[in-house]
Amino acid sequence: MISVVAERQSRRRRAKPAVPFAAGVVLASGSGTRVGASLNKVYLPLAGRRLVSWSLDAFRRVPEIGVVVLVSRPQDSDLVDWVLDREVNGLRVEVVYGGDTRQASELRALRHLASRIDDGVIDTVLLHDAARPLISPELISGVLHSARRHGGAIPGLPADDIAAVDDEGERLAQRSPRAVIRAQTPQGFRAAPLLAAYEQAAREDFLGTDTASCMERFSELPVHWVRGEQQNFKITYPHDLLIAEQVLAASEYHT
Repeated sequence: MISVVAERQSRRRRAKPAVPFAAGVVLASGSGTRVGASLNKVYLPLAGRRLVSWSLDAFRRVPEIGVVVLVSRPQDSDLVDWVLDREVNGLRVEVVYGGDTRQASELRALRHLASRIDDGVIDTVLLHDAARPLISPELISGVLHSARRHGGAIPGLPADDIAAVDDEGERLAQRSPRAVIRAQTPQGFRAAPLLAAYEQAAREDFLGTDTASCMERFSELPVHWVRGEQQNFKITYPHDLLIAEQVLAASEYHT
């Protein structure tokens, strides 16, 4: 009888909630050597806070995000503790150690969420680079709503400064001015197909360029474009930090 009661209680705990929530995954397990710092660039200071905390706070401001996962490196554990203790207000962050590649890190985050995805607790996952600290809650919401509606969503800006050439590389080729975008993050997808695609990619040793490329290979979900934001740029070089500081100083962004 005890085992039956325990099983019933377990089933109740695993019951699908009335309203599933989304998960935000913030990827911070790279080294960021091009920025020229002696530590992981996402822990560099930006306008009085560590760079990674800006992304975490943006996800905190989106009501539909029910869980936030920070993918980090083991050697950054002290920095992670410092940020979570001092700079993340009222947000419970689950920390996962990343892998050797971006895709491996994403897979570890998805496996961490797998039981909640299987139970229907989490219906959508958004994956975001911590090196894009000026992401707004509004863009996160836009990507989330589009992913829930269509299956997948990617923010980006039209690549107006890119020209196409013919096969011989000698002449400019005709193309639609909307044919190419500069992809940003977060990239959002329905959770169950996303997890299945990443597991299939792992079995086949496929390594994509980003989340969308993996989904394109192993999923039939349509992926919609959401217009990105100019300030949602990636911190890659030292001057990018200066630009981010200027953006924050010139506005009341995230205050």
